[in-house]
Amino acid sequence: MSQREEDAIEAFREKFSVVPGTKSKEFQKHFPTYLEGLSISSPHNFVSVPDYVAHAENLYNFEPRKDDVWIMTFPKSGTTWMQEMVWLLTHNNDFEKAQTSLHVRSPFFEMAYLLPKFLVEKYERDTLSRKSNLPVLGKLLEMLSYCKLTDILRPVVKKIIDLFLGNMMRNLQEMEDMSGPRILKTHIPFHLLNPKLLDTSKVVYVARNPKDVIVSYFHYHKLMDYHQYSGDLETFAEYFMNDKVYNAPYFPHLLDAWSKRNHPNLLFLFYEDLKKDLKGQTARVAEFLGKSMSEEELDRLRDHLRFDNFAKNDAVNNEFAKELGVIKHQGHFIRKGKTGDWKNYFSPELSRRIDQWMEKNLAGTDLHFVTELDQQD
Repeated sequence: MSQREEDAIEAFREKFSVVPGTKSKEFQKHFPTYLEGLSISSPHNFVSVPDYVAHAENLYNFEPRKDDVWIMTFPKSGTTWMQEMVWLLTHNNDFEKAQTSLHVRSPFFEMAYLLPKFLVEKYERDTLSRKSNLPVLGKLLEMLSYCKLTDILRPVVKKIIDLFLGNMMRNLQEMEDMSGPRILKTHIPFHLLNPKLLDTSKVVYVARNPKDVIVSYFHYHKLMDYHQYSGDLETFAEYFMNDKVYNAPYFPHLLDAWSKRNHPNLLFLFYEDLKKDLKGQTARVAEFLGKSMSEEELDRLRDHLRFDNFAKNDAVNNEFAKELGVIKHQGHFIRKGKTGDWKNYFSPELSRRIDQWMEKNLAGTDLHFVTELDQQD
């Protein structure tokens, strides 16, 4: 096969359309910021926000490096937890430098391409007003948002915001310009990332049981200003099982990674194993990354990552985002992290329906989930 033929096979071929029903009055009542509904790709059926679509091919073509480490998950599966672990392991437990925001140290790969323009402009105005104590700047931007000058000023505005917050939401060029090793977080599945990724870079994939993911994702959608979900948990669970939440579908995301679990550059972990034996799983990640850690170093890292400490860590818990209007004041980004928390939320009937959905999607596979633990680290 010629190089041209190989390149043609690996070319980006996804087409996008609106997810049926996501522009309906009922759906938009529950998701008032989804003015254009949700988008779905074909043939891989990946659901995202419309703003992702315009950048999907560039994200796909982003070149991985040999010293990259990618943390890949379905959302609310321990992503931030694993980012912090991997960053510290690759930086020799440098807890002093780890006081810098995790967003700066380990960028969210696709984040700059998820927010609708009207929300980006709102957050820019609010950030300048609040962080600079100069509300007039925010008012000026609000006035300029009605004319084309906003697009001209946006790079300047971003530079000003970066002075206050650090370069937290990098675009592709800024990630390309980063020195290594890059620790990148993504919720995009393998088939929408560069086909060379797994042969080039190390990837740590974390899977969490879907019952706890649904509960955590529900709270996330209530917490984040750019989702503003207004429905109840049972309605959200139905949206989740019917692939009408962004980053759906859940099972193809996991099963694709599961099928690659024997690749030497992929470490497939279960969230529940981290909860059961955090130190032991940290040692596994260290070995995968080629890092030698003493028992004392592992103990210190485990203590740093324990959930009661992790939730109080200003570098990872995103509490600053409340002051920017990105996160609502009621609730926390780092919530409970408990395995089996779903039992506090699901009715017997909802639990039964989710069990049936899980059984149907796992039929013929050897993937199994632990949904409760007697002891959690």
